[in-house]
Formats: sequence, C-alpha cells, structure tokens
Amino acid sequence: MSDQSDFRIVEIANTPYLKHAYPGQVSFFSTLSDAPGVPQDDGSFVPLAGIAALWHAVNDPATSLVVCRPTFYSPWHWRWLTRILFDRRTLWRLHYYSHCLGPQLLRRRIPAPLAIWDDADLPLINRSSFFLMDRCLLYFKRELPPDHWRVFMKTGHSNLPTARFRKSARYRARIEKLRPVPLGFPTPALVPFPDTSTPKSVDIFFAGSVEGSSSVRMAGLRELSALRDRGFVVEVADKPLDRAEFYRRCAQALLVWSPEGHGWDCFRHYEVAGCGSVPLINRPTIERYQPLRDGEHAIYYDVEPGELMRAAAAALADKSRLESMGQAARAHCLAHHTAEAISRYVVRTTLEAASVAFTKVEGRAPERAQPSGGDDAGVGLAAAVPMDSISLLPVRRIRR
Repeated sequence: MSDQSDFRIVEIANTPYLKHAYPGQVSFFSTLSDAPGVPQDDGSFVPLAGIAALWHAVNDPATSLVVCRPTFYSPWHWRWLTRILFDRRTLWRLHYYSHCLGPQLLRRRIPAPLAIWDDADLPLINRSSFFLMDRCLLYFKRELPPDHWRVFMKTGHSNLPTARFRKSARYRARIEKLRPVPLGFPTPALVPFPDTSTPKSVDIFFAGSVEGSSSVRMAGLRELSALRDRGFVVEVADKPLDRAEFYRRCAQALLVWSPEGHGWDCFRHYEVAGCGSVPLINRPTIERYQPLRDGEHAIYYDVEPGELMRAAAAALADKSRLESMGQAARAHCLAHHTAEAISRYVVRTTLEAASVAFTKVEGRAPERAQPSGGDDAGVGLAAAVPMDSISLLPVRRIRR
C-alpha cells in the first residue's frame, strides 16, 4: 500500500466520521452550537474555540482535502438566534455559537479541494447551502432524487423547476456536482453483528416506530397482519429493543421489513443485511450508491395495496434462496457501506474530480492510476482510482 502519512483532511461536521478511514489524519471541527463535542481517543478532535483555528486549518498548504457537512440553517437564521436568546442556557449556547459559523469560512476560496457531504433526510438542498455548492468540487447528497433538479424545489425555485430554470448555466453547474452517498451502518458500531450461522426461525420480522413516521409503515403493518393470518411466521416487536436484541431477532428472520421513514434511506436497510437477513423494502425513490439489488440482496415491493403481501409471499416460497441472499447482502454491505468504505468513496471521488479539474485548467493530464476492480469499481470517476493509492493523486490548488 502506498504511503499516506502526509495525507491530511479537515472535516467540518456535527460529529466526526472520516477518522474511521483515516485515523490520525483528520482534524475535526464541530458545528454543534450547544455542546463542545467529545474528544476522540486518536486525537482527531480539534475544538473550535475560535474561527481563527479553522481558518488556519483550511488554508494550511499541508491540507489535502476539506470535507464539510452543512448546517441545516445559516447561523443568522431566526431559528438559531431564538434558540440561543430564549433559553435558560443562553451563556452556554453563546459560548459555542462560533461552532456553527465554521462552514461560512468556505465562502472564501481555499487552496484545498472541497467536498460537501449532505446527509439530511430532506430530498432538497436548502438555499443556505447554495454557496457551498458553488465552492465545492462535488456535493454528495443522501436522498438524492432521480431527477436531480428536484433538490431545488421550493428552495432555488418557487415550484417544481421549470424548463427555463433548468437551462440556467449557474444551476446546471451546481447539478453537475451532485453525487449520491448512502447512510450506511450506524457509527460507531455499538454492538457486533450476530454470527452468520444463526438459524432462521421467523419468516418476517419488524421493529420500529409507526406512529409519527412514514405512511408507508402504517399501510404495510396491516399487510403484515394479513400475512400472519395466512400462516406465515410474522413477528412485530411490541416495544423498543436495544441494539443487541434487535440484531439478534433480525438474524433469526428470513425477511426483515424495512420501510422508509422520514427519508427513504435508513440505517435499518444496512443493519438487516449486516445480520445476514434480507431487507424487505418499498421501492427506492432516490439515486443510490452501491445499492442493495432487487432479487440479489433485497426484496423490493410497490406501495400499492397488496404488493407487500405479494412480494413477501413470493420470496418466502424459496427459503433457501433467501438464506443465500442474506449472506450476499451481508458481504455487500460490509464491503461498501461501512463508515470506512463510504469515507474512502467520498475522498477518492473528490480527489479524482480535482485531478480532472486540474487537467482542464492546465491543459494536460496528470498521471492516473488504473482501476483496481475493487470496492467501488464501475462507479464513474471514482472507478479510475484504487482505494489504496489516494496519496498518489495530484492534489492541485484549484481556483474555484
């Protein structure tokens, strides 16, 4: 593996994430406005006591990449301000208010490539993040609509973006930067996944909130009851489960119902696969990265009445196939949807984009590594750069 000791990342986010792939090489700056954050054992946490510390970090010539997760509101939004002023902990909140100012420093040009990582449930991009779209090389969006223009619905455009709006050069440049990013496994992993030899004693299992969540869940719950009446072994948890118990019961089931919640992508999709079971999911409404494929890793169903029952009954007609699918789903998610794998996808894809941008500016192509056929082969620009050769990429200072 190539030497990556000089590779340095600045991460601006609510919680640290990239350290799982790059331990000891990430300087983390918290955007939480009401807490100092928890120092990490590897020393990757750098408290944002003042804007000067972050300003120095993002402009340091030794910084190879800056990754930022946008705040939901701008720091001067009335929701932020009222939360500070009308709270009994006003002094506490004021002390850490500078944290949420961190992303605003990226309004100015910085020498290192910039990636934005938006993991919000919302299938839109708030207007307060438009300046980040302009400054970044790539904008990684969870809940990315298949029609990318819809991220501007009610934010960049007053309605569904029209044909005239879609011809705007400014917004077309923003659209070209969008890339999907998955939620993946929860981080940190609090408990290990069960052993793959767990016997399957349940046909369908579900544990999760229904009230106050997606209407898909309420409708599907009725169909699970109908499946139980038809003789299938269906278990629905009647109370919240701790993670270890949830994983244990998932591992005992052939299918685990994993309907969308506030967003289509959710931790449960990947956790079920990690337990060696097959997630039963309503059909995706977003563009995905390294997706769980229908009939190979997961069973998908349409949301019209009766479709969940039909899909589940058809899948349960071949239980040995479901067991094989569960093992395939587990292997797929452990390869592509861990914190380390997702972090490397974001970093590698951004640095490849930096290489392409350098080529356009300089008029010559830098040296490029050959595809490795490994973790992310065949996913656009990222496929041309093997995971273990990031430090070899020509990280140029590009004016944006």
